[in-house]
Amino acid sequence: MKSKLQRVSWQFKAANMTLRFKNAYLLAFSGLVMAGAQVKAQVEQPRKIQGQKLPESKPLSYVDPYIGSGGHGHVFVGASVPFGAVQVGPNNIVKGWDWCSGYHYSDSVVIGFSQTHLSGTGIGDLGDVLIMPYTGDVKTNHGSQENPTTGYGSHYSHSRETARPGYYAVHLDDHDIQVELTASERVGFHRYTFPKGKPAHIIVDLKEGIGWDAPVETFIRQKDEYTLEGYRFSKGWSEDQRLWFAIKSNVPVKNFAVYDGDEKKEGKELKAKYTKGVISFDNAPAQVMLKVGISPVSSENALANINAEIPGWDFAAAVNSANNKWNKELAKINVQSADEAKKRVFYTAMYHTMIGPALFNDHDGSYRGTDKKVYTKPGFDNYTTFSLWDTYRSAAPLSTLLHPDRMSSFINSLLAIYQQQGKLPIWPLMGSETNCMVGYHAVPLIADAYLKGFKGFDAEAALAAMKVSSTRDDLGVNYVKERGYIPSDKEYESVSKAMEYAIDDWCIAAMAKKMGKTDDYNTYAKRAAYYKNYFDSTIKFVRPRMSDGSFKTPYDPFQSKHEKGDFTEGNGWQYTWLVPQDVEGLISLMGGDAPFTQKLDSLFEAKGDMGKEASNDISGLIGMYAHGNEPSHHVTYMYTYAGNQWKTAEKVRQVMQEFYTTKPDGLAGNEDVGAMSSWYVLSSVGFYPVNPAKGIYVFGSPVFDKASLQLQGGKTFTVQTLNNSAANKYIQSITLNGKPYTKSYIKHADIVKGGTLVIKMGDKPNYAFGKLAADRPDSKL
Repeated sequence: MKSKLQRVSWQFKAANMTLRFKNAYLLAFSGLVMAGAQVKAQVEQPRKIQGQKLPESKPLSYVDPYIGSGGHGHVFVGASVPFGAVQVGPNNIVKGWDWCSGYHYSDSVVIGFSQTHLSGTGIGDLGDVLIMPYTGDVKTNHGSQENPTTGYGSHYSHSRETARPGYYAVHLDDHDIQVELTASERVGFHRYTFPKGKPAHIIVDLKEGIGWDAPVETFIRQKDEYTLEGYRFSKGWSEDQRLWFAIKSNVPVKNFAVYDGDEKKEGKELKAKYTKGVISFDNAPAQVMLKVGISPVSSENALANINAEIPGWDFAAAVNSANNKWNKELAKINVQSADEAKKRVFYTAMYHTMIGPALFNDHDGSYRGTDKKVYTKPGFDNYTTFSLWDTYRSAAPLSTLLHPDRMSSFINSLLAIYQQQGKLPIWPLMGSETNCMVGYHAVPLIADAYLKGFKGFDAEAALAAMKVSSTRDDLGVNYVKERGYIPSDKEYESVSKAMEYAIDDWCIAAMAKKMGKTDDYNTYAKRAAYYKNYFDSTIKFVRPRMSDGSFKTPYDPFQSKHEKGDFTEGNGWQYTWLVPQDVEGLISLMGGDAPFTQKLDSLFEAKGDMGKEASNDISGLIGMYAHGNEPSHHVTYMYTYAGNQWKTAEKVRQVMQEFYTTKPDGLAGNEDVGAMSSWYVLSSVGFYPVNPAKGIYVFGSPVFDKASLQLQGGKTFTVQTLNNSAANKYIQSITLNGKPYTKSYIKHADIVKGGTLVIKMGDKPNYAFGKLAADRPDSKL
């Protein structure tokens, strides 16, 4: 089984790569000085396709895909549809960690347009089926950053680039080619406008990938005058990825050559490690369109996906279709505000929550499982790219509100992986288990869905899968069973693993209780409290324990160490608060409401040396609070459990103001497949799910005058904010459907009924709001 050391290795490798390219990066980064103005100008320009205005209505017009494409956001830039299998977009030459999505705003060289990308991850992968149009002589390598024209690469500029959720366009300056991209669920649609009178080429480069990704075996052949097909098997973060493709051209392919690396081969087909195919035109047509279908099953299915989803050649109609799909999903929350920037941040965040999970099946429903077997007619849509360690905290609960129609497919995808590999997935990617990060965090998604009443999966089978996955003998779980804690001298990242397991165990206990499984409930309720075994009452921090039961010495809660350390992308300051399942228990360990509040205050004020390894993963700092990494995301809301909701309001507003902006570096850390953005979507509306499966949302400080959620069954839940302003951050009073509401939280069950929540705001705290014990959120099983 692959360990997390693989992820660590990538982080160190990427850090070294970034240092090697520091000078080039700094020169490119200087362009960000003008980025805000450039992006604003682009977003406000009328969208056009070949001289025609591109129909585009709000809220889609507020989405700015460049937000998070600079800094360490790592977001995808290109064209897709919500939760689609295809993310077709530009690839730069990867120069380090910040190119995990294949694209970084600081760059100025593009080497092609691949059909798959990750969004916001801390590891690079995918980049399958890279296609690049170019002019001049035949070239089969992408050139260099300093001189891309030694190959098929090209310079580009943001002034001649347009990025929208369903449409991407860029001018290749060195080739004078206009590239336009759009997508359906399983098809990338390319349109290239060539200069007149020049020899031109289109390369399909199956060698190129992103980050870790490297080909194992690739194949391409010309099937007929208009069709290419093939496959790309690769190894990277996804350990065994198998992707088939078909490419349909709108013009005859008269001249097609195949290459093994840079060596030309005879014939019209080739199987090799570094297969490349080149379409050539002595005098290029004015315009060439390609439809690229992908499939986890076969080239035949990839072609069938094209025929089912984009049968014709109306590029504008395909763009409009993608726009309509995005507008439909984005319209599920309608926000009202005079602050246009906040709406841009909000709808971009909402967009980011719908790039993944990604479909991993064909139009006919068939897919290839983790066991590499083909499954037909499974009865659900199969999904992949579940960044579970990140998304269980808020992205998954957000889906229960906005995407109830997809929840059963999400859950059944996780349960199918369990059947195929013998445990619930940890971080599943394209038919492989990456085993990345810690916990068995498929559990909160399944438990939350069950506890909220979703019925589209087998609850008995789900509980059985949870029990198997939580009683393995690897990754420290054996020590949890034997001792109630994981010894630091036996298992790396011992504290983080055990505390994440405790959260998952709470979720198992809650589901078992509702199902009437008393023995299971008792077992997992006990395990959910094992976090207490790490709490050192003498210093009021969690602390690693050794095999003999003693606390580890020496110990510095400021220090963070990746390799063989005690914490996962964090330190003792951050992980002391990783108890969203039992905040009252942590309050008791701290000595009560006042000591708890005082200690929590100190988190936002503490300054210390975390070590040089921490800079990438521990970002977005307010003191030692790290908003750039997900284990901190619930922490601002913990004040409310101690009766100090006004302090939650203060901190939540500060985080939204400082760490979510309209600039390319407008995210405080990796987006992590919707994790960073889902925090903002929920928090800006006014509440957040501290416990991932409790079914309650804790109030923070809403920023919009009105936010209306369109819910299942045609119901609407509206949050109306009175006296809203930057200064008026404190909740004064609340009414729900016209009646006074004194609680500092709201239940999921009350939201989905529909109704109106009116929140009156003020510039001074109402210390009494949420103060009474009866009005506070709780963690009771």
